[in-house]
Amino acid sequence: MSDRVFVDTNVLVYAHDLDAGEKRTVAGRRLGELWDARSGVLSTQVLQEFYVTVTRKIATPVEPAHARELVRTYAVWDLELLGPDAIVRASEIGERHGISFWDALVVAAAIRGRARKILSEDLNPGQTIEGVLVENPFAPAPA
Repeated sequence: MSDRVFVDTNVLVYAHDLDAGEKRTVAGRRLGELWDARSGVLSTQVLQEFYVTVTRKIATPVEPAHARELVRTYAVWDLELLGPDAIVRASEIGERHGISFWDALVVAAAIRGRARKILSEDLNPGQTIEGVLVENPFAPAPA
């Protein structure tokens, strides 16, 4: 696998949530590292969820026009377009690993994007799913 890293929606949201405190700092730093290394991977699902969340679901919403610009900005990353094959693969991954379909779709997109790691707060950190390691960037470092 490469050094490519798939970014889940929550990490992207925290980087742009003015009320996220330390999580905003951590997410921003990690995304900056991925920008510099050109190793970030996203999916259409993540960008869709990101737009809805930052414009409607956070305490200080982002203006829709600004959120659209953010989506355009992130669209230059390696972007996985999710079609029927990814949906079927996600359903299989979800069934095999006992995770939600939406989380499995993130895993399927990471696999398609040849990512070795997923940055996510939603999946179990340290778990490897279908060969992709899950890392929670907000979890305390192991002692």
